[in-house]
Amino acid sequence: MALRDGRLLPVGVAATLAALVAVFYYPVGSVLLSAVYDGAQFTLSPVRSVVGDPFYHELFAFTAYQALLSTVASVVVGLPGAYLLARFEFPGRRFVRSVTILPFVLPSIMVAVGFLAMFGRTGLVNDVLGAAGLGPVELTFTLEIIVLAHAFYNAPLVTRLVTAAWESVDPARVETARTLGASPFRAFYDVILPQLLPALLTASVLTFVFTFMSFPIVLALGGLELATVEVWLFARVQSLALAEAATLGAIETALSLGLIYVYLRFEATQLNARGESRGRARIPLVAGPRSLVDPKRLALFAYAGAALVLFVGPLVSLVVESVTTPGGQFTLGYYEFLLAQQASTAAGTVRPLPAITNSLLFGAGALVLALPMGVVVSVVATRDSRGSRLSEALLTAPLAVSGIVLGLGMLRTLVFGTTLFGYRLTVTGPVAIVAAHAVAAYPFVSRNVTPALGSIDDRLVDAARALGADRTTALLDIELPLVVPALIAGAAFAFAISVGEFDSTVLLAEGVDSATMPVALERYTGNRSLGPNLGPATAMGTVLLAVTTVSFVLIDRVGRGWAQ
Repeated sequence: MALRDGRLLPVGVAATLAALVAVFYYPVGSVLLSAVYDGAQFTLSPVRSVVGDPFYHELFAFTAYQALLSTVASVVVGLPGAYLLARFEFPGRRFVRSVTILPFVLPSIMVAVGFLAMFGRTGLVNDVLGAAGLGPVELTFTLEIIVLAHAFYNAPLVTRLVTAAWESVDPARVETARTLGASPFRAFYDVILPQLLPALLTASVLTFVFTFMSFPIVLALGGLELATVEVWLFARVQSLALAEAATLGAIETALSLGLIYVYLRFEATQLNARGESRGRARIPLVAGPRSLVDPKRLALFAYAGAALVLFVGPLVSLVVESVTTPGGQFTLGYYEFLLAQQASTAAGTVRPLPAITNSLLFGAGALVLALPMGVVVSVVATRDSRGSRLSEALLTAPLAVSGIVLGLGMLRTLVFGTTLFGYRLTVTGPVAIVAAHAVAAYPFVSRNVTPALGSIDDRLVDAARALGADRTTALLDIELPLVVPALIAGAAFAFAISVGEFDSTVLLAEGVDSATMPVALERYTGNRSLGPNLGPATAMGTVLLAVTTVSFVLIDRVGRGWAQ
């Protein structure tokens, strides 16, 4: 029976808040409080011990330094792409623009193994250099490979945000500047650049936050030799130094929340100041033989080639290295290793098939939870009512908290148990993992649905209400069908993010029974039983790549079929 008019949204908000209190605010709050409480006694000793320790000064400084380098690299790689997509027309431009979102749904531990397969001592780059008679390059466990991997993830973010800003540059202002005698460079500097800066700064701040909290990339490519705050926090949890880890997580969360707050304030300022523009017309990338020798176009062709190597190279290397030996011969030995692992009866063995099954089941469970939560947040975000901004901020807080901190909080509270009304409550294994995945995934549902919901013409809803439909009927019969494409996209993202989630899963997985594909991949990365290469890890990574791609496409196809 449908809920009475006007009650659906409050019930949805209450249910979403209740779920978040149980699996997000309470666990993360316990981590934050443990930094200032020793038992029931308020104290700043744990914070002072971390803040006053020179080791942690260097740890935070290095984390910020690598995040700064990664941000600069992401801007350097992403900005020419924005210029290419915004100012030039060429076959496949829409497709290229669409696929810039794909790195966000690729499991980060898989991409890290892909970079090792490409730049490692026995990787594809050194194979090519060896065939050409050149010496090997060694990038494993260096800052350079970490920065490159971060650029793989975040340069597309820069490209997408700046492309949208570049396309909305007012052509009349540019033409006016040129008419008044400004050179092309002067018109760019005085007219175009000020309109690009807000998007560029937004992308830079987001990239800095993401790379400051990066975990699997640094763990796999740098290890403890290049540890950041996240990696050291994980090491402290593994050493059962939970109090120190909680203090470290609390300080890191405070810093990231501060950065996200600055970003949200800046974004709100820019949205209010943003006007409408029909944008400048794009010019053909290839317009006759003479355009092929144009220095500007030649530079763009060179950029496109380099970008193709950076973004496709690691994934191709992953697949190639999974079927070749260090000597270059074809082999299926690494996949046979996976089958042997599956048949093994040794204790502690991570088997591929249960890991695949767990990933798919956890992804389905997270999807069931994340979809309604994301829709509720979107509805709140598009309501212009008192308290809706505060509610939206509270409901999107998980974006500012790393998976390691969430996993640590769930470990300290739900997994170890909490006493409530005299009863000891524990949430472990698959239930805890699905809850953590849903918290990580629902913001991506809301990020897809909110723009679609906000673009609905209010007159359609008003007309339905005038004809007698109650608010619930108008929502289900008018608004929901119009946002189905965005809902499907959000569902595909939520599922893919759950399948690739590693940060909290590696803490919450109980032994090998609840291990997922990313956890299995991390275990196989350290397995050198078949030689000095990454064979078992690349084989498992290829399986993960196939499962992620098929799942993403399947949800998209099934969803669109249902929508029609």
